[in-house]
Amino acid sequence: MPLALNYTEGVLTAEAGRLAGKKITEAFLKWHGLAGNAVMTPNVTMQIQALPHGGALSGGEPVKGAWLECKTPSFALADRDIQVGFFKEATDIIADAAEGRLPREKIWSNLVHTVDGTWNLDGEAMTNQQLSERLAKG
Repeated sequence: MPLALNYTEGVLTAEAGRLAGKKITEAFLKWHGLAGNAVMTPNVTMQIQALPHGGALSGGEPVKGAWLECKTPSFALADRDIQVGFFKEATDIIADAAEGRLPREKIWSNLVHTVDGTWNLDGEAMTNQQLSERLAKG
C-alpha cells in the first residue's frame, strides 16, 4: 500500500522525513491490527520527497507544508475510528518531526481507495477478497 509523504524543503530534514515515514508506516500497520504481519509489512511502502521552495501552492500561492497521501484497497482506512486515529497520529508524527517549523494547519492528508481487483502483490492483480485471504496467512 503506497504511502507518500511530501514536504517543502526546510520543513523537515532528510533524516526527519525518513524517520517520520517509518513511524507513519508503523502507525498504519498498528491501526489496522497488522503490526508484524509478514505479508503486509513489506507491502506498505513509503515514498518521501522534499519539494523545492515554490514547488507547492495553497490558494495559488507558494506555501510551506507537508502532505500525506495513502493509496489503499477500499477496506483499509474504511472505519471512522481508524481514520480519525491514524490521521491524527500521522499528523502528530509530522508535526513532531518538523520541530516547530510547521504549524499543524499546514499538514494535509488524504486517502485514495483503489478499484477492487486492481491491488497488486507479487505481480498479481488481486481482489479485496484475495488480498484479505493473503493477509490472513501473514
